[in-house]
Amino acid sequence: MNQNIRTIRRRILRWLAPMLLAAAGLVLLALIFRPAPDEPEPEKPTVGFIVLGDVRSPGWNASNYEGLLAACNKLGAKLVVRDHVAERSDECLKAVRNLAGQGCKLIILASYSYPEEIRPFANEFPNVSFINMASKSYNPNMATYFPRMYQGRYLSGALAGIRSTSGIIGYVAAMPNAEVLRGINAFLLGARRINPKARVVVAWTNSWEDPERERHLAERLIHEAGADLITYHQDDMAAAEAAEALGVDSIAFNAPVPKGAKHILASVSCRWDIFYQDLLRDYLKDELRVMRTSWIGVDRNAVLLTSLSSEITPEMRAKLDTIRLELVNHMLIFRGPLYDNQNVLRCKADEAISDDTLLMDIDWLISGVTSLE
Repeated sequence: MNQNIRTIRRRILRWLAPMLLAAAGLVLLALIFRPAPDEPEPEKPTVGFIVLGDVRSPGWNASNYEGLLAACNKLGAKLVVRDHVAERSDECLKAVRNLAGQGCKLIILASYSYPEEIRPFANEFPNVSFINMASKSYNPNMATYFPRMYQGRYLSGALAGIRSTSGIIGYVAAMPNAEVLRGINAFLLGARRINPKARVVVAWTNSWEDPERERHLAERLIHEAGADLITYHQDDMAAAEAAEALGVDSIAFNAPVPKGAKHILASVSCRWDIFYQDLLRDYLKDELRVMRTSWIGVDRNAVLLTSLSSEITPEMRAKLDTIRLELVNHMLIFRGPLYDNQNVLRCKADEAISDDTLLMDIDWLISGVTSLE
């Protein structure tokens, strides 16, 4: 009897052993090849954007917003916008506090006076990086990024020199800060590249956006100053629209040329998507806080003339492209000798104006620029 039981047990063990070994193997394989636990996705960076006007308004506001939105989408960042934020008020600081409270660790101050208003309070936000637009204001958490729009102004000046028969170009401009003055000077140097006798007459609005005044001043530049081409440095297109209504050529700024426009020759534009992609990459690499200034321009195809009119002949285009390639190859626009319109030497022969001076300290207009009385 005992012998029979032992025989049965041996048979059962011989039968179970392979099954137990197979089961153990399966368990081992499951342990080896089981999927790794889901890792939490990295949190998307949140970017704040503060701008003076309406982000749907063609010109500075919409072009910046659309470019930044494209860059955020490409790099996986969340964008929070505060538009219609008045300068030189407490509105900008309120907007910053609101954005910081929503987790924005990068805040772009997209109007000239904002950085001056925020700098005294920047230390309240040690974990926030601020980006200036061509301001003199700095802080350990505040850097300046700006496109070399003056290169586009130089190109558009060359176009004006080609098209203008009177040699008198009207320029509707917001206010005499370094950004605006730099653009006017570059524009005249470009025009004089083609027509050494060209001159620019500036009409000041003292506002980034005042369409009624801009239209009025554009009309005065045409009727009183004799300008046969108009350009501008404003957030909207009112000056170009006024010239269009009078059948006068114009060059737009940071805005697409409307369909059906017959006299808008081109637009000085920034590829804001490229500009903001660079900025966001530097932020994600934690490099913003070691920077003071950063420029981007024609060499990156970030500043260019767009929407060239059919009025621009192939010969004109070839001439403009030659100048563009010179800029791509780092031709210096502000080379001496340069005199201001008070006949003061500002840049000696065989010298050039430095980047830092161009960005911050241009406070004069070049000889050949006058103001509308």
